[in-house]
Amino acid sequence: MSELVRPEGYQAMLDLKQTELAIKKIKDFFLSSLSTELRLRRVTAPLFVLRGLGINDDLSGVERPVSFPIKDMNESVAEVVHSLAKWKRLTLAEYQVEPGFGIVTDMNAIRADEELDNIHSLYVDQWDWERVIRPEDRNINYLKKIVRKIYSAILRTEFFIYETYPQLKPYLPEDVFFIHSEELRALYPDKTPREREDLICRAHGAVFIMGIGCKLGDGKEHDLRAPDYDDWSTPNEDGFMGLNGDLLIWYPVLGRSIELSSMGIRVDREAMYRQLELQGKEERKELYFHRRLAEGTLPQSIGGGIGQSRLCMTLLHKAHIGETQASIWPEDMRRECRASGITLI
Repeated sequence: MSELVRPEGYQAMLDLKQTELAIKKIKDFFLSSLSTELRLRRVTAPLFVLRGLGINDDLSGVERPVSFPIKDMNESVAEVVHSLAKWKRLTLAEYQVEPGFGIVTDMNAIRADEELDNIHSLYVDQWDWERVIRPEDRNINYLKKIVRKIYSAILRTEFFIYETYPQLKPYLPEDVFFIHSEELRALYPDKTPREREDLICRAHGAVFIMGIGCKLGDGKEHDLRAPDYDDWSTPNEDGFMGLNGDLLIWYPVLGRSIELSSMGIRVDREAMYRQLELQGKEERKELYFHRRLAEGTLPQSIGGGIGQSRLCMTLLHKAHIGETQASIWPEDMRRECRASGITLI
């Protein structure tokens, strides 16, 4: 368990009943805004997928998926999804979605290896979205355009909640600041990636950090990324590597930065092969998803996930993600939260 942050003098601005109503309002309003901004159609998503097809998201490559055998399928093993990054691209192809349109779904996952703290839970819920793009859209300017659309939906939702609950004063800036992880490293060379995120978010309020997954000038990644969904290795027009990134905000309640979304332009055949080689995972080329992409039967796309409980937490000025979702927490954490006025659902 990670260290619990207990804001001094914390008092929730909404009680349990108000919170539950507000969560519903945020989820309904934001989904409508996001779908309109990006022209997304809702689809139904799986909770689990079969092992061995290359469809499950491997995240940073070390997290263990929750799995179980299926009695009626000769004990074939299913895995609870970590996210739907690759499943969505298969679905775009199946539904024959046209460029400029996409899909969105409610993704629910279990991440058993998560270190539990104020913003990390065993239970993950997010809006997983994916949009078909043209080959000429594989550039930084297109990525930034989509990020701004997503941030606009967040700002609209913040204002909507403020109109409903005036005690929840808006704090997000009007614009999002863009910076590449290499530029961020050069700006704070003696800091850790997490410390860099805090410093840049404190300075700008809302930041999109690009190139998550590529090796930086010090030979280290800002953060790890799997090799087969986001494109973090293609040179871009800004002179850096990568067509992906993370959207973070400065969260005054906890006095730290919080990631709300991870997203990016997805790998094409060349980028996938290059990234598989860079991470020593070339054996994946023979998996179902990877063969489909190599054969050219999957569309070019951009996509990502936006944390539902995190967005609710930050817009409702909560101190713990357990105030906006039901999960399992260590008893000592529950005890500390009660003593600090933090009511976990």
